[in-house]
Amino acid sequence: MRFVIVTGMSGGGKRTALKLLEDMGFYCVDNLPVPLISKFAELMMAPNGEITKVALGLDVRADETFTDIQRALDELRKLGCNFELLFMDSSDQVLIKRYKESRRMHPLASAGRVEDGITKERETLSIAKAKADYVIDTSKLLTRELKEELDRIFVNNEEYNSLMVNIMSFGFKNGIPADSDLVFDVRFLPNPFYIDELKNKTGNDKEVQNYVMSFPEAKEFLDKLADMIQFLIPNYIKEGKYQLIISIGCTGGKHRSVTLANELFKRMKNQGNYGLTLTHRDDKHGI
Repeated sequence: MRFVIVTGMSGGGKRTALKLLEDMGFYCVDNLPVPLISKFAELMMAPNGEITKVALGLDVRADETFTDIQRALDELRKLGCNFELLFMDSSDQVLIKRYKESRRMHPLASAGRVEDGITKERETLSIAKAKADYVIDTSKLLTRELKEELDRIFVNNEEYNSLMVNIMSFGFKNGIPADSDLVFDVRFLPNPFYIDELKNKTGNDKEVQNYVMSFPEAKEFLDKLADMIQFLIPNYIKEGKYQLIISIGCTGGKHRSVTLANELFKRMKNQGNYGLTLTHRDDKHGI
């Protein structure tokens, strides 16, 4: 039997993950009280059972500590249940935004401040995150991209490292993305904005892509950048990094940066056991 425990930060995407796992054929149970976890596992592991894939959602509540959860997980191991731990995470800023949009109370925010609840929960779950088999950061993930990551792990059974790489194009005139890990400036390339037939197009259009990549400097930059990123990624994984944001900027984030971000995405796709997403922050604005 494949037994997956899904836990993580409140608002990090646990319930969405459970719904997607259910679509993949998992028998899913959410919000089971901690004292009942071992009993549930015994039932699922009974001889001649028809259920072969189980996903259990596990929350931290105000009246529980990680010690309670750890005790339940230890009991599962004693039963011979070889479970996998999936930890759903997100940045504090995104979690706060999601709670404000939903107008829900954080389960650990006794005084009503979401920030306090997030801090307390992150401390409580720090050991669980460190011991997780898979950590997925949903800060910048669309639902379809989360599905792709879960497919890689639980359907295709690919070797998986919990590093999510996001390639982002942006315009310097709108500011450098605050959460960038690596920032690259491609304003040294000729600007398609000054060509009438390209001005109102973006780096998602073939005409702009052909123009930008027609310059030897663009190809050389892409070769050197891709080579450096492929060198860095294994080292980031070794150090336990969960998210890497590579930002590529031009003046307005519409032509050159979009083109190079698209090209880098193509180079990196299916080249390693890490998650990969592509974001164009400013491709509808600026020059």
